Amino acid sequence: MTESIRRSGEYENPYQGDDPHQGRQYAPSPVNPEWPPPPAYSPSTARFGPGAPTPSLTEPVAAPRPKKRARRGPAALLVTVAVVAAAIGGGTAYGIQELTGNDVVASSSTDTNVVPTGQRGTVAGVAKAVSPSIVEIKAATNAGSSTGSGVIITGDGEIITNNHVVSGASAVKVTTSDGKEYSARVVGTDSSKDLALIKLENASGLKAATLGDSDGVQVGDEVVAIGSPEGLTGTVTSGIVSALERDVTVSTGEGQQQQPGGQWPFEFGGREFNGDTGSSTTTYKALQTDASLNPGNSGGALIDMNGNIIGINSAMYSAAGSAADAGSVGLGFAIPVDTVKSDLASLRAGAGG
Repeated sequence: MTESIRRSGEYENPYQGDDPHQGRQYAPSPVNPEWPPPPAYSPSTARFGPGAPTPSLTEPVAAPRPKKRARRGPAALLVTVAVVAAAIGGGTAYGIQELTGNDVVASSSTDTNVVPTGQRGTVAGVAKAVSPSIVEIKAATNAGSSTGSGVIITGDGEIITNNHVVSGASAVKVTTSDGKEYSARVVGTDSSKDLALIKLENASGLKAATLGDSDGVQVGDEVVAIGSPEGLTGTVTSGIVSALERDVTVSTGEGQQQQPGGQWPFEFGGREFNGDTGSSTTTYKALQTDASLNPGNSGGALIDMNGNIIGINSAMYSAAGSAADAGSVGLGFAIPVDTVKSDLASLRAGAGG
C-alpha cells in the first residue's frame, strides 16, 4: 500500500465528504492544545516496507500532489508547428511556400529521395524516376530554329529552360518523354540569368520534377544529366560535380542564334567558346560538371543521386574545329537550381529581358 507523507504543519480535516471515516486520523489519546506541535518530518520516517520503521500516527501526512496535465490548445499547437517547420528547413520550406499558391512546385532538400528505395544511388534509378519530367524544346525564329531541353516543374505544364533556347521564338513546340507534342508559349525570360519559363497549352497530369538544394552540392558529388542532345530525346549521361561557382558568360542579345552544329557560344576564363558571344553578355555563377553535355542539352536537368534537380544545364565546351567533329570533352556548366527558385516568381509574372 502506498502512503502519502504531509509536510510539517499541514493537517487534514478529520472528516471529509459524507463518510465520517474518510480522512480520519487516530491518536492514542486526545490532543491537548497546550502540547507542543508534532516533530518535524524526518526523511527516516519515509522508509516503508518490511523492516522499515512505521511513522507515528500522530505525524501529519502529505496529500498526493495532483498530476499536471499536458497543456493542449493553441499555444501547444503553435509550438508543435514551429518544431515541424524547423525540422523541415532548407529547400523544403520553399516547396511549402509554393504549395500555398495556385501553382504547385515540388521542392525539397538534397536529403529527399525521389528514386525508389531499391534503386537509390544508381544512374538507372535516377533516369527512370526523372526522365518523365524532361522534355525536348524546338523553337522557331525568323532566323531559323533552335533545339534544347526543359524541365517540367508543375503538373499543368510549366517548364524551365534556358533563355537562349527560346530567345526570339515565334513558335515553340515541346515533346514529352512519352512522345506527346504540345504547343507552348513563353511566359517570362531573364537573360541576365539565362533562364526562361514556358507553359504548355492544354496540358495536365504531367510529372513535375523535384527542385533540390544546390547550396548543399559539393565537389565530387555524383550527378546525372538528362536532355535531348542532337534531338535524341531523353539521353542520359553521368559524372560528377567538378567545381562550384564558375563564372560563365553568355549572350543576352535577342538576335544571338545557335551556331552551326547546334552549339551555343559562351565565355569562360577570359576565352570564347563555340563562336562569338556578341557585345551584349551576362555572367552567372555555374556548377561545373564532367557529365557529357552536347548541343541540345541546354535547358535540361543536372540531377543528384536522390533524383533532385540541382541545376539547369546551360553551356558545354567542344574543342572540335568543325561541327562534324564536335563532341563532349567533359566541360559542362549548369545554372544552380537555387537561382531558378529565386527567379521563379519574376518569371511567372512575365518578366522579360
